Amino acid sequence: MADSPAYFDIDLDNGVLKLNAGGDWRARFLKAIDSRLRDFADDSVGRDLIIDMSKVEYLDTAGAMVLQRTFHACEQRSAASKFVGANEAQRSLLEQVEHHLAPCFVAPSRPNAFVAMLDRLGAGVSEAYFVAIAILSFIGEILVAIPRVLTRPARVRWTSTFHHMEEAGVDAMPIVGLMSFLIGAVIAFMGAKILQLFNAEILTVQLVGISVLREFGVLLAAILIAGRSGSAFTAQIGSMKIREEIDALRVLGLDPIEVLVLPRVFALVIMLPVLAFMSSMLGIIGGLIVAWTAMDIPPALFVSQFEEAIAMSNFWVGLIKAPFFAFVIAVIGCFQGMEVEGSAESLGQRTTLSVVQSLFLVILIDAFFAMFFLEIDF
Repeated sequence: MADSPAYFDIDLDNGVLKLNAGGDWRARFLKAIDSRLRDFADDSVGRDLIIDMSKVEYLDTAGAMVLQRTFHACEQRSAASKFVGANEAQRSLLEQVEHHLAPCFVAPSRPNAFVAMLDRLGAGVSEAYFVAIAILSFIGEILVAIPRVLTRPARVRWTSTFHHMEEAGVDAMPIVGLMSFLIGAVIAFMGAKILQLFNAEILTVQLVGISVLREFGVLLAAILIAGRSGSAFTAQIGSMKIREEIDALRVLGLDPIEVLVLPRVFALVIMLPVLAFMSSMLGIIGGLIVAWTAMDIPPALFVSQFEEAIAMSNFWVGLIKAPFFAFVIAVIGCFQGMEVEGSAESLGQRTTLSVVQSLFLVILIDAFFAMFFLEIDF
């Protein structure tokens, strides 16, 4: 005798829905009625339901799951809702599957690569927009706090400021000086190799002087400070955030901007011009030594040619940019520290973001200054 496929019909008795199930409720017969059952479950939300299984011939786990899913489609079923007509085996199976109705996770299909790229690009642009708004808001808080503190010098954290001046400035002098010296030497050596082809080795003085004074001196100092001190600011403030010390400051009535951020901003704004000046001088000295040893240009000739060919404006162009670089580096470092969410993983991510964003903004501001000074012919 052939198995009769699963079927059901609906009755309404005194306001109570009754689902009369019959036939073979095994997996291979459920596909034909599954969509109708889902529609019925959606329509029966909030109403009492009785499922009559007296005519069900066969029942497996899939069938029991479908019946339980229909029964529990609305969690507000009253005590009047129940299964009737099920034999002992069917009742046992229904009880076993009742606690396994949660849907299984289905891995989403892989989208089109181009669409996925656009989706990721859009998410990145959206995130960059909100991050930029947050950073501008943080800068606004700092700009509001600066006059409030400077008009009442007793509120300035002088000890903390001098400590960060030493830590971010004085302690960074050896590495900044060494790198600047080597960069100046490399610029002179590479420039001399090219200029020798035109018998214009003496122009190495102008090459070193203009490039180091206008760009490489301050830019190298800012890059090293962003990687060294900006990341340190993020790590220090982020560690305090993890240990809830910043919350403790607020409980004590202290403003974290005044206590933690402003001393670091002041320290870096004061010390980066000093580091930029030192970097420029050592870069020029590195170029002088290479010109003396590799091209037989005496130091006296190098200095006299430098004084004649290099305008003082090149020095000021480089030095003017230093406070802006320092402000950006300090702000980004402190902002990312404040954004740490309470785990070592978050601290590591924020420290990395601090360095990346600081370098990006330093290069962006440097490009802006380069175009600005070019336009005003300075």
